[in-house]
Amino acid sequence: MRLRPRRSALTVFAAALTLVSGVAAASAAPARGPAYLNPHLPVRLRVDDLMSRMSLDDKLGQMTQAERSAITDPADIATYRLGSLLSGGGSTPTPNTPTAWADMYDGFQQAALQSPLHIPVIYGIDAVHGHNNVVGATIFPHNIGLGATRDPALAQRIGRAVAEEVSGTGIDWDFAPCLCVARNDRWGRTYESFGETPEIASSMTTLITGLQGDSLSDSGSVLATAKHYVGDGGTTGGVNEGNTELTEDQLRAIHLPPFRAAVDRGVGSVMISFSSWNGVKMHTNHYLITDVLKKELGFSGFVVTDWQGIDRIDGQPGFTTDEVDAAINAGIDMVMVPYDFKKFIDTLRSEVQAGRIPLSRIDDANRRILTKKFELGLFEHPLTDRRYTGTIGDAQHRALARQAVRESQVLLKNDGALPLSRHDKIFVAGKNADDIGNQTGGWTITWQGSSGPITPGTTILQGIQQKAGTDNVTYSKDGTGINGDYDTAVAVVGETPYAEGQGDRPNGMGLDADDLATLSRLKASGVPVVVVLVSGRPLDITQQLPDWNALLESWLPGTEGAGVADVLFGDYNPTGKLPDTWPRSASQEPINVGDGQQGLFPFGFGLRYHR
Repeated sequence: MRLRPRRSALTVFAAALTLVSGVAAASAAPARGPAYLNPHLPVRLRVDDLMSRMSLDDKLGQMTQAERSAITDPADIATYRLGSLLSGGGSTPTPNTPTAWADMYDGFQQAALQSPLHIPVIYGIDAVHGHNNVVGATIFPHNIGLGATRDPALAQRIGRAVAEEVSGTGIDWDFAPCLCVARNDRWGRTYESFGETPEIASSMTTLITGLQGDSLSDSGSVLATAKHYVGDGGTTGGVNEGNTELTEDQLRAIHLPPFRAAVDRGVGSVMISFSSWNGVKMHTNHYLITDVLKKELGFSGFVVTDWQGIDRIDGQPGFTTDEVDAAINAGIDMVMVPYDFKKFIDTLRSEVQAGRIPLSRIDDANRRILTKKFELGLFEHPLTDRRYTGTIGDAQHRALARQAVRESQVLLKNDGALPLSRHDKIFVAGKNADDIGNQTGGWTITWQGSSGPITPGTTILQGIQQKAGTDNVTYSKDGTGINGDYDTAVAVVGETPYAEGQGDRPNGMGLDADDLATLSRLKASGVPVVVVLVSGRPLDITQQLPDWNALLESWLPGTEGAGVADVLFGDYNPTGKLPDTWPRSASQEPINVGDGQQGLFPFGFGLRYHR
C-alpha cells in the first residue's frame, strides 16, 4: 500500500473517525467498521458501500475541485465535502520549501477527514517537467526535449523520479503528461508536446507508467493525467484554446492515438482541452468524451476539466447553469472551479434536483473518482510519506535530469567547431548562458516562468566552466569584449520563459534584437561561432545560420545545464533527433512531416560527431 509515516497516518484518521462517528479505524478493526474502511475488501465493494452512505451533497462535493488559495477556512473542505484541491501555477505555501508543502497538504487532508464520512481529498498539481512549482526540485527538460531523445525508457525513469518528488510533498495527483501533438510551432504550448507526430507522443506514454508505478497503491506512486483531450495541438493558426478544424478521420489519425496509448497504460485521469473541434467546445463534446473516450477506448478513470474550463464554454466570464449541464452531461466527472466552488455546488445541486442532470451521471462520476482514491490507498494512508521529502532535488534525480539533457541535444550544424576542447580559450555570450529561469522556461516556480536564479541548478555557462575551468572561459552577456584571441565563441541565445497564451507567436518567430546584436559582435571578431539555442520550439534562423560554425538545439533543458556542456565538449556524442520539422521561415507554419513542404531541417534530423 501507499506507505506513510507512523505519526501521520492512522492516528489522525482513527481520531477523526472516533470523534465524528465512533467507528474504529479500518486497520484497527476492519470487521467491525464500515465496509468501505476495510482495506482487505475489493475496491469495487468498498466503493459500493461508501456510495450507499453518501448524501447528494457528499456526491456533489466529490466532483468539485478548488484552488488552495480559495480555502480561507479549512473547515469549508469538510462542510462542502470537497473531493479535491489543487495548486495552480505559482500557487505555493510560504516559504516555498518541500517541508512547507508537506505541512500544507497534511493540514488540508486533516480538515477533509472531519467530514461525516471521512473521505480524503485528492490534491492535484501541474508537475509537467519535474515538481516545477517547488523551489529546489529537479527540473527536467520540457517534453519537446524528451521527444528529441526518442527514449521511452528514459521517460519512464523520469516519471518515477517526478512521482517520488511529488509524493514527498504529500500530493497524489499529477496533471501530466501532456499528450498534445503540436502541428503549428506558433502555438505557445509547443514545448509541452513530445513532437509533431502521434507516434512520438504514444511512445512516451511510458511516463505514465513511471508516475503510477506497477500499482497506484505502491509507495511513491501518483495518479497521472493524459491531457489535453483532444486536438489542442492542431488549432488553426496555432491559437491557444482555438478551433481544431479537421475531419473525424484526421482527428483520429493525428490526435487520438496518444490517448489510446495512455488508456492502454491505465492512466488514472484525463483532462479536457480548452479548445474546440469544428466549433464545438471540447468541454461539451459528449461524443468524444463519453462515446469515444469512455466507451470506445474503455477509459475507466475520471475526467477532469481544465482550469475554469466550464467558464470558457460560452466565452463569457463565470459559469451558467447551461454550461454546467452541458459539461456534466457530456461526461465530465470532476470540475476545476478554482474560486467559485460554493456557487458551483449550489448550481449542480439545483440542476440535479430539477432533473436536468440525471443522478446516474452523478453516481458514475463519483464511482470513478472514489475508485482512484481507494486505489491510491488514501483512505488508509492519507498524509505525506515524508520518506520521499528528501528526494526533492537530490543528486540521483539531478543525475537523471542531466542524462535527459544530454540525450535531448540536437546537433543541427557543425563545420568542425564542435566538440570544444578543454584547452581552448572560450568566450561565452548570450542572455541564456547564465540564467536558470531562461533555461527552465515556462511552468517553473510560476505559471509563465521568469528569468533569473529562480531555483537551484547549474547554468549552461557553469557547465562550460566546469569542463574548461574558469581561467579558460570569459563571459559577457551581450558579447562585448571579445577579440581575436579566443579559439571559440559560444552564443547561448533563444527564447525567454512563457506559457500558454503569452507564448503564442502569430507574427514572427525569429531571434530578438538583443540576440542579433550579440551574434553580430561575435561574428565581427572573426572567432568561430557556436550557437546554442535555448527555445521551446524551432525558430526562424535561416538568415543567420550561414554565419554560424555550429548549431546545437538545447530546447528548454531544465536545471541541469551541465548536460549541455557534456555534449559541447564531446563527452557525450549527440544523439537527439528533431521531433518537429524545422521551418525555413515562420510563413511555412504549419509545416509537418509528410505535407510536401521542404523545411530548413527535416523531421528526425540530427548530426553526430565523427570520430
